[in-house]
Amino acid sequence: MSIPTSVLAELLKALPNLRPQMYFKSSLIALSHAMEDRVLAGSDSPLAIASFQRERFYRQEAHRYRRIAEKTDRVYILSAPETDFKSHSGVYETIAFDPTDAIAQEWHLVIVGEEYANCLICRERSTPVGDPSSSAMDNNRRFEGIWTFDRAVSCKAAEILLDRILHYRPELAEKIEQTQTKYCQILAPQTIKPEVFDRAAHPDPFVQRLVTYLQASQYKLLKAYRSIAAQEQKERLIHLMTVAIRESLDPEEVLDVAVEQLGQALGACRCLLYRCRETDRTATIRHEFLGAGVPSVKGQTWPLQDNPLFQAVLERKESIFVSDTLDDLRMTNFAQSSVLQELVQTVGLSSWLVVPVFYKNRLQGIIELHHCGTTHEEWTKEEISLIETIATQVGVALIQAEAYANLEDLNQQLEALDRTRYNLVAITGHELRTPLSTIQVCLESLASEPDMPQELRQVMLNAALSDAERMRKLIQDFLTLSQLESGRVEWNPEALSIQECLDLSLSNTLARKVKEDVPQIVVPVTSNLPLVQADGEWLVEVLAKLLDNACKFTDSDGRVSVDVETNGRGLLKVTVADTGRGIEPNRLETVFDRFYQEEGALQRTTGGTGLGLAICRQIIRRWGGEIWAESEGKNKGSQFHFTIPIVESLPKQKKEPAAKIPSARSRKGKAKR
Repeated sequence: MSIPTSVLAELLKALPNLRPQMYFKSSLIALSHAMEDRVLAGSDSPLAIASFQRERFYRQEAHRYRRIAEKTDRVYILSAPETDFKSHSGVYETIAFDPTDAIAQEWHLVIVGEEYANCLICRERSTPVGDPSSSAMDNNRRFEGIWTFDRAVSCKAAEILLDRILHYRPELAEKIEQTQTKYCQILAPQTIKPEVFDRAAHPDPFVQRLVTYLQASQYKLLKAYRSIAAQEQKERLIHLMTVAIRESLDPEEVLDVAVEQLGQALGACRCLLYRCRETDRTATIRHEFLGAGVPSVKGQTWPLQDNPLFQAVLERKESIFVSDTLDDLRMTNFAQSSVLQELVQTVGLSSWLVVPVFYKNRLQGIIELHHCGTTHEEWTKEEISLIETIATQVGVALIQAEAYANLEDLNQQLEALDRTRYNLVAITGHELRTPLSTIQVCLESLASEPDMPQELRQVMLNAALSDAERMRKLIQDFLTLSQLESGRVEWNPEALSIQECLDLSLSNTLARKVKEDVPQIVVPVTSNLPLVQADGEWLVEVLAKLLDNACKFTDSDGRVSVDVETNGRGLLKVTVADTGRGIEPNRLETVFDRFYQEEGALQRTTGGTGLGLAICRQIIRRWGGEIWAESEGKNKGSQFHFTIPIVESLPKQKKEPAAKIPSARSRKGKAKR
């Protein structure tokens, strides 16, 4: 059964005036060898008790203890067994203790002779998680304990260890009793004067200087290891950022990697990384690392313009570190900011580091590291420098991602322009070639057959005139869209009656469709609608094109209707609905593009250039309205809606009559087309 109490703890309890010191493993090795060499060089037969943490440590020193056993028959070796080590009586006594025993974490060597006595009783200190020395050489292991040449202390340590040996090997009771009688004539603790620990029980001066040198060397090595570990950590983080940038141009993924690695490497309670600009009033936290038991702020809105700490970072263009949010002078200067106080209290900040992410003096975002609770942590200059280096990498990553996104947008625009060019060539070629062919055939027939009957001659002329009108409309649509997009149209907004515009557009549509079968068109007759503010000629043009479009894609037994209503926001909404072919939901926005043809440019059952809806959108946007389409899908009809601003109500005595709407054919003067 193992013993949970350590030998060092028992010794300090028995002799409370002892003061333990810290030793590195290399120092303990030097001290142990010096103590063993003293035995080998002497002529007496001392008591020697050694305890090894592991059997493999014992095997490294076994040959020395065989030589010591030749000088004395009182040698006891303790070790935690691994493979071959076991309790045995041979050249010297071996005692295998339970690996869970407290002495498994200790280093013991006690020598008690007639002329001298010394002991080394140490317990290994656990290395904190994240300490750079934990990954350094084995010699950086640290022990806390006692090294003394005082006989009283050495005898007391020997007594404690002999009791531990008796616990594991009770058959050695007689030999241990003889050993205690011969070597451990210990005074009672109360009779040991404190001065005994202060008076010089002078060890070998060479050993003392050697240990001092080794201790100083180990401190230097430990400092060097920490520096190397910090540099390795910095290089590893930079490498991770570089790999993340190379593997993905997605800024969200890069920021996730950066915030996670920074938070883990620096042991922060919370690490935040958010994108913002100098002029932003707030920022939304989207990237966060959390330590254990720390509340999340992900998704919250972070104040910027009302945050004096953020403004100070912008002004100085450098990091700001607040080691104690309750006692820092800068926080006292910012005390008038209720936003800052509320932020500190809500999030529970005790230490706060704010690092800006700049690229060419342009702010890209902010990195924040928090320590929460009552403890106040310090970030070293090296750690802050590391964070600033990572911030530079993050800035480069964001700029690259932004450039890539812009390049993608440009590629899409180029693809759209290429499609537009193809559609333009295909549609104009098709729309111009067909009427030109008809006109050419009619004119050749009239020229080659002078005796053609008058009735047939009239048919030929009507066909030529009809296709000539078709060509004129095609060219007119091109010119109209070009002028609208370039802003070379002169607008004449005025108060209009929507009913008169509907009547005029309907008459124009029916006049063009007089020789064709058109679906039933239902237009409401309302007299109480408010006046609208628009250019009458262009409003008639929009209504006529929407009606013409609805009739084109609706069978003759179908129905086209117009509905007008106010939407309560100072706008009048007009809806042109039909029961025709309908539109796929994913194309409800595309139908307003230039040259869009649902059936393809060359495989169409209806004519047209694909410019009508594009022209309507340009016109409606000019007066601040909106236009959109709705449809449940193929063969389920469609509805086109647009809005027009309503004229503000005027006093009755000053109310002007609605303006007369001129014919669509008389737009020569009002719009430079």
